[in-house]
Amino acid sequence: MNLHEYQGKEILNSFGVQIQRGIVATTADEAVEAAKKLTEETGTGWHVIKAQVHAGGRGKGGGVKLAKNIKEVADIANDIIGMNLVTPQTSAEGKKVHQVLVAEDVYYPGDNEPEEYYMSVLLNRSNGRNMIMYSTEGGMDIETVAEETPHLIFTEEIDPATGLLPFQARRVAFNLGLSGQAFKQMTKFVQALYTAYEKSDSSLFEINPVLKTSDDKIIAVDAKVTLDDNALFRHKDYAALRDVREENPVEVEAKEVGLNYVDLDGNVGCMVNGAGLAMATMDLIKQAGGEPANFLDVGGTADAERVEAAFNLILKDPNVKAILVNIFGGIVRCDRVAQGIVDAYKNMKNIDVPIIVRLQGTNADIAKELIDNSGLDVQSAIEFQEAADKVQKVLS
Repeated sequence: MNLHEYQGKEILNSFGVQIQRGIVATTADEAVEAAKKLTEETGTGWHVIKAQVHAGGRGKGGGVKLAKNIKEVADIANDIIGMNLVTPQTSAEGKKVHQVLVAEDVYYPGDNEPEEYYMSVLLNRSNGRNMIMYSTEGGMDIETVAEETPHLIFTEEIDPATGLLPFQARRVAFNLGLSGQAFKQMTKFVQALYTAYEKSDSSLFEINPVLKTSDDKIIAVDAKVTLDDNALFRHKDYAALRDVREENPVEVEAKEVGLNYVDLDGNVGCMVNGAGLAMATMDLIKQAGGEPANFLDVGGTADAERVEAAFNLILKDPNVKAILVNIFGGIVRCDRVAQGIVDAYKNMKNIDVPIIVRLQGTNADIAKELIDNSGLDVQSAIEFQEAADKVQKVLS
């Protein structure tokens, strides 16, 4: 589950990570009040107005701007709220901005020049260990840094038996070229950041940039946080932070009816039970010359109501030219699935694409007979290759 910047910063702050302070606003008037409050609390006269959407590269799309006075706060907030923000991480249509974060200006003058760093905490899937990735090149796309100057990216892997050790936090500060007060502040920052990542059951914390201020404070200026959905039962307060406006509406609807659905850019809809079989089915579609339009796992229950809900989700995609149903009858009998498909088809009036059904397992022969004798425009298959051939035929 992705969070907005202001939500991620609230979690960071709760674990002792120093952050750029800010107040979220949904209107220009609220933004003005937020700026006035920040001025009273921090003394800052300038403010940064940041669009709150689930996408990076907001500044490149005009979603992050500096306001030097209250009038500019109102004007900028009014421009950003309601706009469709297009960034390198959004579609061509962009994302509608519903709220902005009015943040304090932390690039104030002082004895030293401010410096920006990149830092993230994530799981290294190759060895099953958490990892801190960091670089002196803060404020830049980490992909660009990795491609052009890979020697400027450092990693610190954490042994799960010991957790982050003090010398590792000090090594991060040393590799970033820090000394004195900034060195001590960065060490504390790294330790608090890792604690926040671990205790919140997150799958990603990305801070870009981490800022060393002109007076050697270390603070998180941005925060991209992704929580592990499977751990939300331990964090009811975090679950309430979900903003469904930022998510794919079809995927949101699928969650509401208990289906595992991921939208893809293809032309063949998939309805499968089991994640492994779903991946194999997507490969099958590719081999047949098609492209999977979705990942949809109906689970162990495939009655008429569930199958109908799955069909409705798939048919919301106008690019779908065919639907492949591939069910293995282990826990659920194939004949019950077949009857569910027949009943759902009869209940629906908007199925105007070919449907290929492959059912294998318990009572597969009875299931095939039910499909073949239904009188509906549904084609049955037994073998994988047979299903692939039928997909290829309807697409040609």
